[in-house]
Amino acid sequence: MNIIKAEDYQQMSRIAANFISAQIVLKPDCVLGLATGSSPTGTYGELIKRYQSGDLDFSKVTSVNLDEYKGLSPENDQSYRYFMDTNLFNHVNIDKNRTYVPDGLEPDAAKACADYDAVIENCGGIDLQLLGLGNNGHIGFNEPADAFAKGTYCVDLTPSTIEANARFFSSMDEVPKQAYTMGIQSIMKAKKILVIVSGKAKAGIVKEAFTGSVTPKVPASVLQLHPDVTVIADKEAASLL
Repeated sequence: MNIIKAEDYQQMSRIAANFISAQIVLKPDCVLGLATGSSPTGTYGELIKRYQSGDLDFSKVTSVNLDEYKGLSPENDQSYRYFMDTNLFNHVNIDKNRTYVPDGLEPDAAKACADYDAVIENCGGIDLQLLGLGNNGHIGFNEPADAFAKGTYCVDLTPSTIEANARFFSSMDEVPKQAYTMGIQSIMKAKKILVIVSGKAKAGIVKEAFTGSVTPKVPASVLQLHPDVTVIADKEAASLL
C-alpha cells in the first residue's frame, strides 16, 4: 500500500486526477470504477479541466459506479447517476452508453445485483477503482458487518451513514434506507485501487483502516490485502499516521 500525503483537498484532488489521467492515456479503452460523494468532486473537476485543455480523451473509456440508492430514478437530483452526469459525464466526451450505475428503480434486489455483476464481468473487469472512505470505514456502501460481501448486493444503510447523507436531502425521512452496492470481492478484483480521503474527522478511521487489523468491522481494512493500492490523504486525514 502506497500512502501519499497531500497538503490539502485541492492537492489531493490534483494528485488523484494525475493517477486517473495516466490510466486513460496508457489505456484509452480502460474501465474506470467511479465513486460519488464529496471526496471525488474535486478530482472530477480536475479531469474536466484536462479534457477541456485537450489533454484527455474519454471517448473509449467505460465506467462502472460503485453504488446507487434503491428507489431513486436517474433523474432524481440525489441519485448517483445524476451526480455522475452533473459532476463529470456531461462535461467530457465519454459515451454515456458505456457508463454504468446500478438500477435503483429495479425492485427485485436479486435481479438488480445479478445484472450489475454481469455488467462488470462483460466489461472485462475494472482497471482502476476510485474509492472514498466513510467515517465508519465503509467503502461503497459496504458497511461494517460480520463478513465481507462478495458481489453486488442490497444493503441496509446504517444510522451513521443515513445521518451523513441527510445533508443532501430536505429531511431525514427522504434519505433512502437501502442501496445497491458493489461487494468487497468486486472491488478487490480491480487491478488498481485509488483511495482519496480528506479532513480531520477522517484521521481516526484512516489510521484504523490502513494500519489496524483486517476485519469486516472496518470494511476498508481489506484493502491492505490488495497488491496495488494508493491512498491519497490530505495532511489532516493523515495526521495520526
